Amino acid sequence: MNDLDYKLSLRCLFETWQSMQTLGETLTETEWKMATACPGWSVQDNLSHIIGTERALGGFGGIEHKAKNLENVKNPIGEMNEHQVDARRHLSGAQVLNEFKEIVVLRKSFLETAPENYFTDETMTPMGKAPMASFLSIRAMDCWVHEQDIRRAINKPGNQVSLCAELSVDRLCRTLPMVVGKRAKAPEGSVSVVKITGPVQRNIMITVKDGRAAVIETNDVAPIVEIEFDSNTFNQLATGRATSEQLRQKIKIVGDVALGERVVGALNMMI
Repeated sequence: MNDLDYKLSLRCLFETWQSMQTLGETLTETEWKMATACPGWSVQDNLSHIIGTERALGGFGGIEHKAKNLENVKNPIGEMNEHQVDARRHLSGAQVLNEFKEIVVLRKSFLETAPENYFTDETMTPMGKAPMASFLSIRAMDCWVHEQDIRRAINKPGNQVSLCAELSVDRLCRTLPMVVGKRAKAPEGSVSVVKITGPVQRNIMITVKDGRAAVIETNDVAPIVEIEFDSNTFNQLATGRATSEQLRQKIKIVGDVALGERVVGALNMMI
């Protein structure tokens, strides 16, 4: 998907927000407080994170609250997130959901009426300076990933066949050449294949030439390894929600198993 197609990113973002809201309306207080794969975060905390980020992006002001427990924090962005999350831990899940609904209305209203130059002008993103349109693509993926964190924790799968699921998998796939070439050290001239079987389906071939790995469309060399898993497994691996050892039964490796193990063990691209 094209990062600069901000209308598509907005559609993905809005659909994911609606999916999260619909899901939230079904949750019990016990489910809101259940732990997720994000270290130290409950289901409720994941939604609090989305609220805090959207409030910051909308210019609605920061918070003075400071979290005391920062043991899971790895960087300044993570610390800011933790302050936002911890500030809402005394609330019920229903209260956090109500705040989420309120911020979604405000953010949708702004984004639906913003002039085109708002989306084309450059801004700071987690990937450096880029147009706001590119940042919205990242936001859509982040929200979808956290929705999946919530759904796995409460065993209520959903929104896995959607535009945002496609966008998110495609964004996560961008790191595959680096993983295969730099991290897993696939040999010069080799071709590695990563098959994602669904709900989002992808078949990605990566070759190493002159020490650099890149995606190729066609290939006349037999792959050195073929790695196969579903898109939910790929999502968990690429976002660091689970290790390849934990999900090994869901991963199929044919060919150079040692190389395949290095690839799946190095998929985490989250900071």
